[in-house]
Amino acid sequence: MLEKIEGIVIKTQDYGETHKIVTIFSKKIGKFAAIAKGAKKPKSRMAAVTQPFIYGEFLVYVHSGLSTIQQGEIIYSLRPIREDIIKTAYAAYILELTDKLIDEKSPDRFIYDQLLLTMDWIAENVSYDIPVMMYEMKLFQKGGFAPIVHHCVNCGSTEKPFSFSVAEGGLLCKRCMHLDQLAFSISDLLARLLHLFASVGLERIGTITMKDENIAKLRQILDAYYDHYGGYYIKSKKFLNQLDKLK
Repeated sequence: MLEKIEGIVIKTQDYGETHKIVTIFSKKIGKFAAIAKGAKKPKSRMAAVTQPFIYGEFLVYVHSGLSTIQQGEIIYSLRPIREDIIKTAYAAYILELTDKLIDEKSPDRFIYDQLLLTMDWIAENVSYDIPVMMYEMKLFQKGGFAPIVHHCVNCGSTEKPFSFSVAEGGLLCKRCMHLDQLAFSISDLLARLLHLFASVGLERIGTITMKDENIAKLRQILDAYYDHYGGYYIKSKKFLNQLDKLK
């Protein structure tokens, strides 16, 4: 069936000498893979629209297996991301994470909207650690392994202070901290931010400023949590970590 589908290109791979297999995350049918014939040819009309990060509209023959892209039109190329290696690294990371944690042809309008908002934020701003972490928390929920950040994971208490336990899967109140001697010590502010990141969409955020040490602490927590529960190796994360060390 031929359908007009709006979406963002999250991955491409060569197929033969002249074709590409393009993975697109769409609002209409979710994530799907399609062959773009001749897309590797420099003069092909499909070459530009089938690049990673492209947000476009595609005319697709949708099949139960591999679909076929007939034509496409760029809606937004996200050019600022392509022109900056740091932006490219962050964008590549969230797209790879999306690819790993989103099932084929399982549409999710909320995740789709959050991905577009996050990509647009990366393109248009100079600081994007917070939007990326917010999006990660939404993907952890989608993947079924999100941490408990609304109350103590053991007793349900909302009384502060909290620590964050990777092993226990979320916040521990003062009475339950003994369950994990390796839990991260966190301030009340960081506990509130973890709650915010998990429950609020990026469209509701104006400007959030955080100290570098708080961003680094949250980054450490989310990385440790994903390494423990995520289950998928994220190739682009290694490069992103190297860039963070350079910064």
